[in-house]
Amino acid sequence: MKTAIGAALTVALSLASSAQALKILMNNDDGFGSGNIRELYRMFKEAGHDVLIVAPATQQSAQGGRADYTTERNLTGPTQYDIVPAGMPSVGTDPHDSNIWYYNGTPAACTFVALDYVLPRYYPDWGVPHLLTSGPNFGVNTGPFVFTLSGTLGATYAAVERSIPAIAFSASNPSVPFFNVTNSSNPATWVATVSFNIAQEFIENTGEDQAILPLGYGVNVNIPDLDSGAMPPVVKTRLTGDADVDIAVYNETTGLFHYDEIEPKAAGVNVCYNGDCGLPGETYVVDGGAVSVSVFTVDYDAPSIPYTDLVFAKVNGLVDGKNETGGYNLKSKRRSRRRVVGRDVLD
Repeated sequence: MKTAIGAALTVALSLASSAQALKILMNNDDGFGSGNIRELYRMFKEAGHDVLIVAPATQQSAQGGRADYTTERNLTGPTQYDIVPAGMPSVGTDPHDSNIWYYNGTPAACTFVALDYVLPRYYPDWGVPHLLTSGPNFGVNTGPFVFTLSGTLGATYAAVERSIPAIAFSASNPSVPFFNVTNSSNPATWVATVSFNIAQEFIENTGEDQAILPLGYGVNVNIPDLDSGAMPPVVKTRLTGDADVDIAVYNETTGLFHYDEIEPKAAGVNVCYNGDCGLPGETYVVDGGAVSVSVFTVDYDAPSIPYTDLVFAKVNGLVDGKNETGGYNLKSKRRSRRRVVGRDVLD
């Protein structure tokens, strides 16, 4: 049975008010003026959490995990929706909310700028964020191919790699500026509410001295089309399974390429070696109208199975025999350490 989003939000907000407020860092790839991120930001704040947004100055979709930093000290053009004019610093705050920051770089770069510049310089008492959320994105990000392509996911696993729990939210609603969200009966608010409820579920089911996620773990959430304020079913999923991958399509008239999705679906992107292969794929679940919740790690090593042994066997003639016993000794060049924000702080 579907539950009214408004009722679910009321319950979640009351639960949050009784819990310890968390420090939540927010990011996305749609820009700091996105209606989706601003609605989720509002809900986190109303729940009593301490929240900051550090997100791209302009739309930065499909950047994946690229950490691309601007080479200009000042903005050469206005930010998204002309919120900040050209000529202002490349990193700064929304004129109407000093806790909403923009940076003229990719989503992953915004994660690092938040951790290594904004927090230590302007919020020294914040310490390490308890959670980073990315999105909700305009458009779903389902499957391993999109996982590596998506800026929403790039901002997320950039945080996970820095030992900070992170959840990516992606939805099917169209793009909307935050200032066009004028009432609660709209897709941006519905999407933000679903995202809030899921994030709050993770928060409420975490012990007082426990991290929201284990080290190296992240979560990918995808939300289907919403046509009302009703909470869709939520399903545990895996990244692979009915997932799409692109092909390059050549246009004989224009001489240009565009992408399309390969049919039938490619086996390579859908093979399951890790995790519970009995779970449905997130692409299939979202297409069926439910919310998918997938758990991932940033340990990309192949599993310890015969296939992996066969691959290693192909280079046995080149491998030092000591390698197999762990007795090898490699020289390495180490960069100087510096203090960073994360659960693995270095002196």
